Amino acid sequence: MVVNAINGANKQVLVQAYGFTSEPIIKALGDAKARGVDVEAILDKTNESKRYNGASYLRNHDISVWIDSTVAIAHNKVMVIDGDSVITGSFNFTKAAQEKNAENVLFIRHAPALAKEYSKNWMWRQGLSHKYN
Repeated sequence: MVVNAINGANKQVLVQAYGFTSEPIIKALGDAKARGVDVEAILDKTNESKRYNGASYLRNHDISVWIDSTVAIAHNKVMVIDGDSVITGSFNFTKAAQEKNAENVLFIRHAPALAKEYSKNWMWRQGLSHKYN
């Protein structure tokens, strides 16, 4: 469902993620960027590593990635799509969340006022984050 939502994006996908290892989700974000969607991500500092990972994949696909290291854990699990819809819940964007864990995910569609508030929070956290290198 998350991949389908990303695949339906036309203008923008803003991501805030703690865990970020789901290959289908990461690939869908790369594909969205390739078709002209503005994709940007803020990830927890656990994603900042020298080995190849989801953050590296995004960066290598010209997606801006920031690391939110100003808090103990950037535990957000949010996507704002086209300034109109929000995905949130306990669901980390990981393989384990999809295959092993008890998780919840909430899709809120056609809610531009709510999406605007989540976008404002995204911009605030981005201002406190550093660029992933």
